[in-house]
Amino acid sequence: MTGSVTETAVAEAGRVIERTIELSLIPAPPLQEAARAERVAGWWRADGLAEVAIDPTGNVWARVRAGSGPAILVAAHLDTVFGHDVRHGLTDDGAGRLVGPGCGDDTVAVAALSVLDRLLPERTGGQVWIVATVGEEGLGNLRGVTAALDRPPVPLGALIALEGNYLGRVNLIGVGSVRKRVTVTAPGGHAWEDPHVPSAVHVAAGMIHDLARLRPGGDAKATVNIGTLHGGESINARARRCVFDLDLRSADEPTLRLLEDGAREILERVPAQVNVAIEEIGNRPAGRLAEDHPLVLAAEAALRTIGVEPRHTAASTDANAAYRIGLPAVTLGITYGDGTHTEAEWIETGPVPLGLQALAATILTYGSQGE
Repeated sequence: MTGSVTETAVAEAGRVIERTIELSLIPAPPLQEAARAERVAGWWRADGLAEVAIDPTGNVWARVRAGSGPAILVAAHLDTVFGHDVRHGLTDDGAGRLVGPGCGDDTVAVAALSVLDRLLPERTGGQVWIVATVGEEGLGNLRGVTAALDRPPVPLGALIALEGNYLGRVNLIGVGSVRKRVTVTAPGGHAWEDPHVPSAVHVAAGMIHDLARLRPGGDAKATVNIGTLHGGESINARARRCVFDLDLRSADEPTLRLLEDGAREILERVPAQVNVAIEEIGNRPAGRLAEDHPLVLAAEAALRTIGVEPRHTAASTDANAAYRIGLPAVTLGITYGDGTHTEAEWIETGPVPLGLQALAATILTYGSQGE
């Protein structure tokens, strides 16, 4: 462990790790987080936090500090990418790591929300709220945080999104995405007897080939991905149906729109006898916070006090929803880890006190500027 930490941060890290292990046992695919939400709400009530509530969207809220002026909201998402069919729970590898589905994304961050009350002084000069959100992963489409920001219990001045394994990162760029489900249908026929009848699989394959070659121009990074593909009825049949999911991404909103326009052009080039249905299944806004914004500077200073040199990164997190409405937001971490979105995901337990202390320092530094 680098840097120095307070005894309080070390003590509370133990509670965070215990709750991470406990919460990891509860499956929480996107928009199926009710059991986790109840467990978290139970913790917060037992901890004596104020105004604990589960809102109509499924988010869990609590007030950590009262005060004047717009609140700092600290968020972590309840959901993971893993379904009920995956074996849940964490194991200790004996080398200072917890291993298992969703440990770093984002179970340890949700557990960390619980201890802010003990890490912050009694008077912070402003309001601090916490929220455990639903629907951050996959096709959840940021449903929880979007609802939270649209209908907060108090006016908000900033959002800090937590991703468990992001320690050292000050994520100030939100990578936007547009996601579409494309369904191709055709008449179908016999593979030998009807070779000139369009096959939905063949048409979809041609579309995918063209989509993969999309380049919107300019310097901004953009990506195209086909995440799932299925269709056809038989090895010897011209396919009547094929479905694929398309993911378009960029951290630059104009580039993302150009990418979407290019994809639409490809998908609208439909051969005779073929129909294509396009359903939007996700839309995350791109956005960013200036490198010299006080929230960024506060996060950087907090990391340096624990001996960690900050680095600026880009990712798609709950903070994206804040950029949509012009609310200052960064994404920070609690510890180090990797293997994200695999069953071998892992986090280091040793750095957790560092992450907790840096988070509290960020809140205090930024909050004091508004006094």
